[in-house]
Amino acid sequence: MVQEQPPRIVRELTIGQLAERSGVATSALRFYEEQGLISSRRTSGNQRRYHRDTLRRVAFIRVSQNVGMSLQAIRDALGRLPEGRTPDRADWAEVSAFWRADLDARIRQLTRLRDDLTDCIGCGCLSLESCMLANPYDVCAREGSGPRRLLGDEGRGGC
Repeated sequence: MVQEQPPRIVRELTIGQLAERSGVATSALRFYEEQGLISSRRTSGNQRRYHRDTLRRVAFIRVSQNVGMSLQAIRDALGRLPEGRTPDRADWAEVSAFWRADLDARIRQLTRLRDDLTDCIGCGCLSLESCMLANPYDVCAREGSGPRRLLGDEGRGGC
């Protein structure tokens, strides 16, 4: 009777293997590497080899992008994670705490957008510049450029 050998755990992955396992295109993996989000070593034939913990990093990048985090925010968070070993629960908790304030602010901003958007469209004029209800006499212009109400500047100057 031939005894089956358990599958060998590969310590390094080719770019194709990483793409297949992560569900991310090879072009995106190359981009992540160019941006400093992941790293690889090169073989003597100049082929990329990724450590297995790169799978977790790629999963983290994808989830982070799905919640709208910028590449810079993702890079900063990954910079807080250990190199050369798989991040553990404490590492991920640190990253989570690092982002919590930013995510809370974004949730408040999106809630304000949702609520204000309904109010603005409800009057039918579709223009904050001429709407006498949302922006009487264009007071928001005195506060500077950009979406003043959506940026949370309501407390200043009535905007």
